Order: sequence, then C-alpha cells, then structure tokens
Amino acid sequence: MRIENDPKLDFRDVLIRPKRSTLGSRAHVDVNRTFRFAHTGKDWTGFPLIAANMDVVGTMAMARALLKHGAMVALHKHYNADDLVAFFREKESANAFYSLGTTDSDHDKLKHVHKQVPISKICLDVANGYTEKFVDTVKATREAFPDAAIMAGNVVTGDMTEALLLAGADIVKVGIGPGSVCTTRKMTGVGYPQLSAIIECADAAHGLKGLVCGDGGCTVPGDLAKAYGGGADFVMLGGMLAGHDECEGEIRYEEHDGEKVAVGMTFYGMSSDTAMKRYSGGVAKYRASEGKTVEVPYRGPVEDTMQELMGGVRSAMTYIGAVSLKEVPKRTTFIMVGSQLNTVFGS
Repeated sequence: MRIENDPKLDFRDVLIRPKRSTLGSRAHVDVNRTFRFAHTGKDWTGFPLIAANMDVVGTMAMARALLKHGAMVALHKHYNADDLVAFFREKESANAFYSLGTTDSDHDKLKHVHKQVPISKICLDVANGYTEKFVDTVKATREAFPDAAIMAGNVVTGDMTEALLLAGADIVKVGIGPGSVCTTRKMTGVGYPQLSAIIECADAAHGLKGLVCGDGGCTVPGDLAKAYGGGADFVMLGGMLAGHDECEGEIRYEEHDGEKVAVGMTFYGMSSDTAMKRYSGGVAKYRASEGKTVEVPYRGPVEDTMQELMGGVRSAMTYIGAVSLKEVPKRTTFIMVGSQLNTVFGS
C-alpha cells in the first residue's frame, strides 16, 4: 500500500485565471482544431467534441445534428449491422465513430460492416482499459484496420496512455468514474479526479504524438474550457447532451391544458441495471451494477445546447486571449479554489 500526497483535481476544484487580451469579441476566436492521427497520418478538422457512445446519446440522429457544428459522435454499439451499413453510406457519417467492445461478436459485426462500407473511425470502449486483453485487442484492431483512426479507453494514468498509443490507438479515452450516471467510484473505490487525469494523460500522449479525449465529468460549458485548458484534445459528453430530440431515451409526458407536453427523458449509464437488463438480460451474478438511471429535463433539439457549449468555450478564450483553440492550454493558468483557495496550479 502507498499513498500519493500531491493534489489531484476535478473540474470543480479550479477556475481559470483571466489574462490580458487583445480580443474584442467572441466572434474573433476559432474553436476548430486540426489534428493528425499518428498511426494513419490523416488529418481531421472540426470542433473537438464527441457525443458519448451511450445508447441514449450516441445516436445516428445526434451524428447528423452535430456534423453541421464540426463535432463528432461515438455511436453506441447496439445498432444492428444493416442499420450501420446504411448509416455509414451517408455523408452525414463523416464524423462518426463505430463503437465496439472486446467480444468476438463485436468484432465479427465490425468486419461484416467494413466489408460493405469502409469504416474510418473506430472507438474501442471498455470500462477498465488496464487489462492485457484490452491492449491486445487494440493491437489486433490496428493490424486489421491500418487506415482507421482508433480511439481506445478508458484509462486515467500516463503509463497506460502510452501503452495504448504504442499498441495502435490514435486517441486515448480518459476517465474512470467521473460521469453523472456512473457509480464506479462508489461501488469499487476506484477512480481518479478528472482534470488531473486529463493533465497527466495528455502530457504522456503528446510526447508520443498521440491524442487524448476527456470522457466524463463535464456538467457546465466552463468544464469544457477547463478540459481543453488541461490538455484534452477532445472532450466527450454524455449527460450534457441527454434529453434532446436526437436522443433515444424514453420521453415522459405530462398533460397541460388538455395537451401532452414532453417534460423529461430517461438517461442511464451503460453499466446500470437498466442497460444490462436491456442488452444482457440482467446483471450477471459475478458483477454489480456500476451505473444509475435518472430522468433529465426534456430540452428539445440539440442545436441550442451546442450553441451554448461552443459559446461558453469562445467566451473563455476571450478571457485568456486565446485566438485559436490550440492556444488554450498554453494560455491557461488554473487557480485552486475551496480548501486550497488562491493556490496557483499551472503556468
């Protein structure tokens, strides 16, 4: 047993210190970035936000809606092969990841789809990215799909970030337990404060020309700015994109003045009782649920939410004088708040 005494931070533990700026308007900043995927040599340009591969949020409808903003979607892995083939033939699939786990059936379905339509972006997703089996899966997927950008995770430490990149991942997904409907920290005692995880994993990844995606923990637009400031290349959102028309959650209606009005939508973690009953017939005897089911307010089309998210990031950039999103980490100084009030962490 050992104890690490250096501080580890979540988004709520810090604020970004403003800096002198020549920017006069949010309209003068660029929230798009261009990345080169290390293993394919291909470039991608857009707003580096990814809708999570949760069955309520990671939908084809969400992919179509976010494409106009240059954002991405990791599709959930429960679509059937025929629907996936039809979708990836659409031009609207340009920013969509095909998601899968480590089972043989997952990979057989991917190969079946790929034979009919090329898959250029793959998300290998497991709750625990620290197993040898997962590293081997990343290696095998890279060998089978040499031209695809591969995102793999989840991990929270620099050593495993490096291991996944060297195994063939282009993007490492960072986060264990920070999601709003994830109960991994409560059930297992395992986790890592999300901002520190991003900072440490980004530092490890960028030394190998790899990229990281901060997955989970964002609850307000300012958290995206903090994630980018900490070095996240991409940010993945679940709860903040839930409750919209483009989601596939069950909608709850109430009657007002004789008319049915949508007021809420179901949202749940992919390791929750709800998800496991839906896709696996229930929680296996050897494990426990590590997610919960909640109702989020019904919020209509995702368009307004995207404007709010992108507007928050633009505004943060004007406060620190960052003309482009690429400059944000260099222009960010974090100030720890609360019990560590006025302690500066950053540069």
